[in-house]
Amino acid sequence: MVNIKRIIRINLPKGKSAFLWGPRKTGKTTYLKEAFPNSLKYDLLQTDLFLDFVKRPYLLREQLLTSNPKQLREPIIIDEVQKIPQLLDEVHWLIENKNFRFLLCGSSVRKLKRGKANLLGGRAWRYEMHPLVSKEIASLDLLTVLNRGLIPSHYFESGYRKSLQAYVRDYLKEEVFDEGLTRNIPAFSRFFESMGYSHGELTNYANIARDCGVDAKTVKEYYQILVDTLLGFMLEPFKKRQERQVITKAGKFYLFDVGIAGGLTGRLIPEAKGEQFGKAFEHFILMEIMAHRSYRELDYEVNFWRTKTGLEVDFILGRGETAVEVKGASRIGSTDLRPLKAFVQEYHPRSAYLVCNERKQRIHDDIDIVPWREFLSMLWDGGIIA
Repeated sequence: MVNIKRIIRINLPKGKSAFLWGPRKTGKTTYLKEAFPNSLKYDLLQTDLFLDFVKRPYLLREQLLTSNPKQLREPIIIDEVQKIPQLLDEVHWLIENKNFRFLLCGSSVRKLKRGKANLLGGRAWRYEMHPLVSKEIASLDLLTVLNRGLIPSHYFESGYRKSLQAYVRDYLKEEVFDEGLTRNIPAFSRFFESMGYSHGELTNYANIARDCGVDAKTVKEYYQILVDTLLGFMLEPFKKRQERQVITKAGKFYLFDVGIAGGLTGRLIPEAKGEQFGKAFEHFILMEIMAHRSYRELDYEVNFWRTKTGLEVDFILGRGETAVEVKGASRIGSTDLRPLKAFVQEYHPRSAYLVCNERKQRIHDDIDIVPWREFLSMLWDGGIIA
C-alpha cells in the first residue's frame, strides 16, 4: 500500500474532543494512527472488546481512570464508535469531570441518531474524511480515477473491480442489514440497484418506488439511510428567488465515490470520451469540490441550477458566487457554453468556469474555459472560491 500524506488536519486544543466521520476504507484509522501515535486506542471491530463494552459500557471509564496519566494527555481514540452508542455517556462524563479528550471515529451517524445517543452537545468538533483528492496524489491519472475511484486501496490495486463489488456487498450487509436500518431487505436491495442507474440525475421518487415495490415516502427514507451512513449526499437545486422557469424541488443524489458508482452499475470507461465518461468526470469534479469545502472548513453551499427548458449548470457554489459547468469534451463550442451564459446573464456570479479536457486555458465572453488539472489546482490554492 502506497503511503499517502492526507490533507486533513485535526488539531485539538486543550479540553476539546472531536468526531471523525467518513465512509469505510477512506483511511480514517490509518490517519489517526499516524497523527496520534501515542494515543490510547479502542477498536470496536475487535469482537472481545465490543462484547465487553456492549454489556458493561462503564468499563471504559474504569479502565481510563487507572491508565498512565502521561498517555491521557493525548486524545483517546475510539474507532467505530457508532457500534456502541451507550459509550458516549461515559465519554461525556470523562470530558466533563476529568477533562479527557477524545477522538471518536465512525462510518455512520444514523444508529446514534436513531438511538437518541449522546452526541456531546457541542463539546466535540466534527471532521470528515473523504476519499483521496488530486492534491494528495502525484501524477494522478484521470481514467484510473474514473474506473477505480479514490478509496485508497481501490485506486492503487490492480484487482479493483472485485474490490468495488465486495465494497457494495459489505456496505449493504454491515451498515444497513446488520444494523437493522431497514426491515425490508429485498426492497432496499432493489432500491440500491435502481439508485445506481439514476445516479447524478434529477431524483424521481415515484419512478424508483415503482421499481422497488414500495411507496415514495419509503424511497425518501432509503435515500436518507445512504446520507446518514455517509455513502452519498443529495445536491439541492439553486434558487435565489421564486421563479417559475427554474426547477426548485427535485434534488440529485451522488455517491461519495466515483468508483463505487461505477461498480454498482458495472461501468467501464476505456477512453476519455462518451456519455459515461462525461458523467463520471462530472462526479469526480464534484468529489473534489465537496472535499475542498470540508478540508478547508469553508462550508459554502453546493447546488445545481436547471430550468424547465433544460438549461443546466452542474454546480453553483456559495449561493451563486461561482458557477461551474463540467464537460468531458476536448473541444468546447458555443452550444456547451449556453447554460453558463444564461446563468451569468441572470445572476451575475463573481466567476464562471467551464471545466473540460481542452489543453489550454482560455476566456470566452467572461467564462473561464479551463482544463481540469488547472481547475483543481486553482481550487485547492483558493482561486475558485475562498
